[in-house]
Amino acid sequence: MRAVEITQPGGPEVLKITERTRPEPASGEVLIEIHASGVNRPDCAQRQGTYPPPPGASDIPGLEIAGKIVAVGAGVSKWKVGDMVCALVSGGGYAEYVAAPEGQCLPVPTGMSVVEAAALPETFFTVWTNLFESGRLQKGESVLIHGGAGGIGTTAIQMASAMGVRVFTTVGKKESVSICQELGAERVILYKEEDFVSVVKSLTADKGVDVILDMVGGDYFARNIEALAVQGRLVQIATMQGAKVELDLRKVMFKRLTLTGSTLRARPVAEKSRIATALLQNIWPLLNKNQMRPVIYKVLKLEQAAEAHAMMEASQHTGKIVLTTR
Repeated sequence: MRAVEITQPGGPEVLKITERTRPEPASGEVLIEIHASGVNRPDCAQRQGTYPPPPGASDIPGLEIAGKIVAVGAGVSKWKVGDMVCALVSGGGYAEYVAAPEGQCLPVPTGMSVVEAAALPETFFTVWTNLFESGRLQKGESVLIHGGAGGIGTTAIQMASAMGVRVFTTVGKKESVSICQELGAERVILYKEEDFVSVVKSLTADKGVDVILDMVGGDYFARNIEALAVQGRLVQIATMQGAKVELDLRKVMFKRLTLTGSTLRARPVAEKSRIATALLQNIWPLLNKNQMRPVIYKVLKLEQAAEAHAMMEASQHTGKIVLTTR
């Protein structure tokens, strides 16, 4: 099969098409003929050499795919050959075939293209477990979502809005404002022109927001603490502007804050399968009714993986970048 490999740590140009042996499904796994693969920032970090795959995972980048099941391993009961699914994988997504645990697969939603379905797993798994499980976000609360124009952001806006939450978000370019508003954001903050702390306080009668979803880190950390309400929760999912921060613990104590965060890739299959079940119960009905859709920015061929990574790192996109194999 064709696959994209990282020839050495470096820039997008180190991604090259190669030939690899088609995987075989182990017990409890299905073999998926990949039609489309989502591109995510962890893929870029892996390419740079800062986010290696967990033990036992493929060295081929790619964490989410959609396609057709062409073989099933021993003990598989949820799926059969011919089923169209999307799946979260620990690696191997930039290829023509991948083996995935059956519990990490979800049906392609009704009326949704395979390209759209490939843009679901990584972001939907991430947003669900971080906002609604770790962040304990509830109907009637407020949330500040940083990076509203990206794949995580566009997903989080829709999901939180659908759950009856007041949604505020930050974006870097004016072109993203109307898109985020259409997705359900009450207020879109242009972070280059406005101070998000002042804005969210003005929108919440100076109380601050209940939850912040942040992938920036760095100097955003202290400002996030200021923007949180009493008993607020900061959920950290990436550190694009730096992982080392200073914290005044008294502010955490006075406000009774919760600081948490997570990564998804290294979690055990049982944990990822549990998240998939929660999504199937809570979010897939909305997708099946077309009440929520992934925002697709660009669709490229598998051979254009380097271009996709350069596009991702330029941070000028709104929504998801997807690679197709056909």
